[in-house]
Amino acid sequence: MGLINPDFRTLPELFTSVFTHFRGQNDQAPIARKINGSYAPISYDSLAEDCRHLAAFLKEKGIGHGDRVAILSENRPAWYLADMAVLSLGAIDVPLYPSLPPNQIEYILNNCGAKGIIVSNMLQLGKILSIWPKLSDLNLVIVMNRLDEPIEDVIELSRAKSEGRELLKASPWLLDGIRTEPDDVATIIYTSGTTGLPKGVMLTHRNLCENVKSCSSVIRLDQSDSSLSFLPLSHAYERTGGYYLMFACGARIYLAESIETISMNISEAKPTIIFTVPRLFDRIKANMLKAVANEGGVKEKIFYWAVSTGEAYHKQLAAGKLSPVVTVQHKLADTLVYHKLRNKFGGRLRYFVSGGAALPQKTGEFFQSIGITILEGFGLTETSPVTNVNRPEKVKFGTVGPTVDKVEMRIAPDGEILLKGPNIMKGYWKDEEATAEVIRDDWFYTGDIGEIDSDGYLKITDRKKHIIVTSGGKNIAPLPIENLILESPYVDQAMVIGEKRPFLIALIVPDFQKLREFASEKNLNAANTKELLSHKEVTQIYDKLLKSISRQLATHEKVRKYLLVDEAFSIENGLMTPTLKLKRKEITKKYNDEIDKLYNALNMVYNTE
Repeated sequence: MGLINPDFRTLPELFTSVFTHFRGQNDQAPIARKINGSYAPISYDSLAEDCRHLAAFLKEKGIGHGDRVAILSENRPAWYLADMAVLSLGAIDVPLYPSLPPNQIEYILNNCGAKGIIVSNMLQLGKILSIWPKLSDLNLVIVMNRLDEPIEDVIELSRAKSEGRELLKASPWLLDGIRTEPDDVATIIYTSGTTGLPKGVMLTHRNLCENVKSCSSVIRLDQSDSSLSFLPLSHAYERTGGYYLMFACGARIYLAESIETISMNISEAKPTIIFTVPRLFDRIKANMLKAVANEGGVKEKIFYWAVSTGEAYHKQLAAGKLSPVVTVQHKLADTLVYHKLRNKFGGRLRYFVSGGAALPQKTGEFFQSIGITILEGFGLTETSPVTNVNRPEKVKFGTVGPTVDKVEMRIAPDGEILLKGPNIMKGYWKDEEATAEVIRDDWFYTGDIGEIDSDGYLKITDRKKHIIVTSGGKNIAPLPIENLILESPYVDQAMVIGEKRPFLIALIVPDFQKLREFASEKNLNAANTKELLSHKEVTQIYDKLLKSISRQLATHEKVRKYLLVDEAFSIENGLMTPTLKLKRKEITKKYNDEIDKLYNALNMVYNTE
């Protein structure tokens, strides 16, 4: 069926048309969340009613067209409610990552001049209360959770809704006549940025609505579909794909309880589509291989036979030369292995959609071989966000697919990917200079380097600003080298550096679970992680790894030395952005002394040779 209403031009039009379509159908629900151990649906009617009540309350409190209201919350039903209510007034919402510290929240709220904020719980409320005196524009704070005791000037969401209900009883016309135009700003999303202060990306209703329509023509969804939501709604990828697209097609969104419970929630929710990032696949694959290894014997042999059969089958299928023998073997492998694995994902999963970072080609091919399709895509917050995605009928791993409808793409002479279309942002909030840097002659300059193949599929080779220029003047893209390192089961994260240096070195975060298993097998004793990493048997793993990948690299691309890091790069320690991108400058700064020691030692070796 696809879109419930293909003619919506603004998000309030989208919401209204879907609510109208499902009015009175209590067996249909857009959202389901876990209550007392099982998933409970929230009907379209109850969500629509809550939306009107909250919107009436916000309007009475002075929120109107163009005003900014922030949302600081984890994924939960009230996030969708807050978004819908704010947008229905023609106001602009500003989503904030719940992982942000108070000083960053303060900067964003002051920068956008937020009049109101809706927070989830006491932890997030505490952040706001600590900075409220410094927020001159903020005069409305709503908390989703119930308060143990009243806090001055803070209103519970339940009270806001009940007050809104009474307002509408007294003035039924209160929300009449509100107009939102397609080119009005709908949301300001602050890019976390791997360097410098975050910039507010202004996305209009047209930007988001056109992107939803473009995505719906690639990923066909209807009322029978459902997803499991766990990526933050503060991120444009989850918001457009996992929320607006699902809602526009009448599909259901199941909210995961947490990152740790994803496997269990998948088997309970039985989703048909999951929007995710590549790191989840690494975790799923590692757990799968560990379970197979624990089974051992015949079962382990059958599993790896099924994987190799799947690889052969899909290679032949892509080449258009499918042999009868492989076809029969593939059917047998499906009976013995694939369908059992699909059942662990709920049994209804049609495909994963992967975005936010590069999907290693071998990861995609592995999942394809066991009968699970991953559609890798590409986009940026500034592009609402989806610009490219692999097609279900033709997946090419190592690429992010062709463009979606209405998006034009070209490669600049220096290799930079340029994009044009109705999904390109209006600009950066209060930053005309930064806007002019990236939007020129209606083309958006992505900052990514890539190439387009004969089928129109885009391959991203690196970020332009990540290109390493060595002291010898060689230009090196670190991403392909990092991906080679990440293929090792003993590596969790990797970052290659070498700017203005004579050669490259790698910072490697080991897969500590895998490493401890190795240490146990070898009877290696270690009082702590640092001691474990210093064992000769352990360092030999990484020596061999770099030696093996060197054969695939040009001389100037070879990684000469590595540093084993005993703590993962994370959002919590400030070394990753909320969208799980490495903060390269921060990481380099943190390990600067160790990096210098490695270079000095290597320089001495090279100078004496």
